[in-house]
Amino acid sequence: MLKWASLAAVLLMVTGLLGQFYTGHLFGRSPLAIGVQIAAAGLMIAARLAFGLRSFHAAANPTAGGLVTSGPYKYIRHPIYAAVIYFVWAGALDRWSWVAIGCAAAVTVGGFVRMLAEERLVVARYPEYRDYQARVRRIVPYVV
Repeated sequence: MLKWASLAAVLLMVTGLLGQFYTGHLFGRSPLAIGVQIAAAGLMIAARLAFGLRSFHAAANPTAGGLVTSGPYKYIRHPIYAAVIYFVWAGALDRWSWVAIGCAAAVTVGGFVRMLAEERLVVARYPEYRDYQARVRRIVPYVV
C-alpha cells in the first residue's frame, strides 16, 4: 500500500510541476523569488551529491548502504523534496494566481505523502532512522 501511495504522490508532484511550467508560473521574476529558487536548486544538488550513486525509486524503495545523515541531510531529513517545495512556492507566490497556488499545493501534498511513505519504509529497513527522525526536521531545519 505504501508503495502505491508513493507512486501516486510522485504523479501528483509531477502534475503540479508541469502545471506550473505550462501555465508560466514555475520560474520567479523578482530577485527574492529567483534567489530562493537558486538556493533550492543548490540544496537539491548538494543533497544529490550527499546521497551518492544511489538511484531514485519511483516507489520509494529504501536503498542499500545505510542512512545518509551528512551534508544537507544533517539538517533536513528530505532536502530534495524540500528543495522542490521551496522552488515551486517561490514561483507560485511571485507569479500569484489560483492556478499557481493550486499547482504548488499539489506538489506540496504529493511531497508530504511521499515523505511519510518513505519514512515508514526506511524505518522498516533501518530501525536507527527513528533516532534520526527525533533529531532532524523534515523540510525546514529546526521547524517542520
